[in-house]
Amino acid sequence: RTMFYPTGGGQPGDTGTLTLADGSTVKVVDAVKGDGVVHVLAPDAPRPAVGDKVTATLDWDRRYRHMRMHTALHVMSAVIKGNVTGGQVNADKSRLDFNLDGEVPTKEAVTEEMAKLIGRDAPVAAQWITDEELEARPELVKTMSVRPPSGAGKVRLLLIEGVDLQACGGTHVARTGDIGLVTIVGESAVASGVRRLEAKTGAGARHHLNEESRRLREIAHLVRAPAEDAATRLAALIEERKKMERELTDARRKLAMGGGAAEAAPFREIAGVKFLSRAVAGVEMKDLKSLADEAKKTIGSGVVAIGNASADGKGGVVVSVTSDLADRFNAVDFVRIASEKLGGKGGGGRPDMAQAGGPDGSQIPAALEAIESALRQKAAG
Repeated sequence: RTMFYPTGGGQPGDTGTLTLADGSTVKVVDAVKGDGVVHVLAPDAPRPAVGDKVTATLDWDRRYRHMRMHTALHVMSAVIKGNVTGGQVNADKSRLDFNLDGEVPTKEAVTEEMAKLIGRDAPVAAQWITDEELEARPELVKTMSVRPPSGAGKVRLLLIEGVDLQACGGTHVARTGDIGLVTIVGESAVASGVRRLEAKTGAGARHHLNEESRRLREIAHLVRAPAEDAATRLAALIEERKKMERELTDARRKLAMGGGAAEAAPFREIAGVKFLSRAVAGVEMKDLKSLADEAKKTIGSGVVAIGNASADGKGGVVVSVTSDLADRFNAVDFVRIASEKLGGKGGGGRPDMAQAGGPDGSQIPAALEAIESALRQKAAG
């Protein structure tokens, strides 16, 4: 017989010490199931001889945290209506995985409901039923990944009065009030339809809440607002920043094209086809297409080619062809020619809008000249 709980049912094995007859102690780093309970000693610890009398001392602080956590997970399973697909008890943070359909409850809602049940200070006690009774009541097995041990003729149940009843062989507190403070610290998806909720209790929960409070105070200080208004103020600042970024992007685009679409650089006519070519700077590659669209509106009918050298020295080119000329000119053909000048390996897109890039942004002027030359040949042909 031993007071050490062996690893099983999602709960870690106990740790502690063994005091030998001469007064020396050896560290127990784990307890596992074997021929009874096997006490796993530290690798460098001396081994007692068979028959030696020893005194086992449990790491009670760690065990008690496991007990509080384990009972808290049973309460969580009573709050969340879904099959438990997995779980793990740990002294610092524990988790359960649920197979959930539909709306997923928030961390705050689960924490609040658990606190209500824990606040009842309901008694927690073990009951026993036969293997046959368990087979007739499958709802008592809540964790699908862990089957309770059977074959001994009886199975242990854990009853939280008025809250929960399920098969369990783990260690638990005597009343739900012993769990103390609890908070859900994490909620995430681990598989399709499976959500994981992580919980902390006692000092761990208190530390987590204190850290959240500290972070909130820091944010409130940074946005110069009371803590209760910090989220609203932060949302307003983010929206203001997005607006400024849109305005800055628009200003850069207009500056790049000479003040806007209406003041864009004059186009040239090549064999009766309008051609607008421009090398720009300070424009993100993702904005080149919108620049080309604006330029198309200016010329009405024709071909637009815009090149940009990025801050890292790379080059990019966008070519756009108005719809009335799409049967004569293919934008993809033009960007592939430009890509060769930039040291790239081709480009892609649609016949009316395509883009390409290359490592040598200094060749943007040459790339645009190559596009103009190709257009001249195709228009004359």
